[in-house]
Amino acid sequence: MGASTVCPGDRLFQAADYAAGSGTYVKGDHIYSSLVGTTRVFDSSLTAQDKRPVVEVLRSGSRAKVPEAGNIVIAKVNKVNPRLASASLLCVNTQPLNDKFSGIIRQQDVRATEIDKVELYSCFRPGDLVRAEVISLGDSRSYYLSTAKNDLGVVYAKSLSGVPMIPLSWQEMQCPETKVVEKRKVAKVN
Repeated sequence: MGASTVCPGDRLFQAADYAAGSGTYVKGDHIYSSLVGTTRVFDSSLTAQDKRPVVEVLRSGSRAKVPEAGNIVIAKVNKVNPRLASASLLCVNTQPLNDKFSGIIRQQDVRATEIDKVELYSCFRPGDLVRAEVISLGDSRSYYLSTAKNDLGVVYAKSLSGVPMIPLSWQEMQCPETKVVEKRKVAKVN
């Protein structure tokens, strides 16, 4: 089901197959709309324990979500150089973004300790998905992001052979096929 206009009380999906997001409620075995707006379904599996897709209803004319200082975001790393990693923000607090936002993870914002020893290419690679905290608005083009807490860092990465890697420690991930170990700043899984 793509985005469609719904009214309060409209039945949307089976509650067993989808999780209820904002603008919805569960009654019996179904999820219903609680307001007039458009439906949106998104995958919450990267950040939530519940792996079901989330359905929500956005009020017509409602403001799009904008990252703010203190928000936890999921970002895709685009480029890495010795001083910073640039990324595209995908989600804010498990809610997908409608608009494009950029973020920068500076060398001093990667870890809380031994900041001067951080090598960014040993922490992130292009294509990695990173859980980070927005620390400030940054410059006119990008938000400043931090991965200095234990639960922040790489949450998904592919090996050179294109296989999703598994975390070994807070600073290493391994390809399950080739057994090659690559360095990353890994987010601690709760």
